[in-house]
Amino acid sequence: MIDQTQTPAVAKAEKGPFLRLALEAGPLLIFFVANQVAGVMPATAIFMVATVVAVVLSVRLERRWPIMPMVGCVFVLIFGGLTLWLDDDMFIKLKPTVVNLLFAAILFTGLATGRNFLKLMMGTVFELTDEGWRILTWRWAVFFVVLAVINEIVWRNFSFNFWAGFKLFGILPLTLVFAMAQMPVLMRHQVKPAD
Repeated sequence: MIDQTQTPAVAKAEKGPFLRLALEAGPLLIFFVANQVAGVMPATAIFMVATVVAVVLSVRLERRWPIMPMVGCVFVLIFGGLTLWLDDDMFIKLKPTVVNLLFAAILFTGLATGRNFLKLMMGTVFELTDEGWRILTWRWAVFFVVLAVINEIVWRNFSFNFWAGFKLFGILPLTLVFAMAQMPVLMRHQVKPAD
């Protein structure tokens, strides 16, 4: 239960990470279970629906348009649709590679043009110095490239079932660990509130 003396921003910040994690991991968990029970094609269709539901819930609960989940949702619908239409699971396996490279390209382009897109997306969550945003952006851009490479290695060398499990039990924890490892940067470059 939320302490009624807290401001809405504090209350939102406390439940935000857990809610976001549930909304991101939920479709992956559903995809993993559906694949184990029914196979890749039904799992892909169910994953598409679950992803749309997660984005709609995210918009309703957080009262904002979550850019990265929305982009991910569009690509799930495109690549999932191609998977079902062409009866070829290669497309759903390519989706994480394409999405991660897209995010990396956006961040690298922003850095090259002097526009920090990570700050635009997360500036309401963290208040950092420009140097802090730059460091964080470089790290996330490189991390997205690493995720794309890992996805390519896994789907090309292992079974579909292994890849589906690795998305949930490998990539998701790896991303959480990476995000937590950025805490020293967040602490060191946090903008101190004016007295």
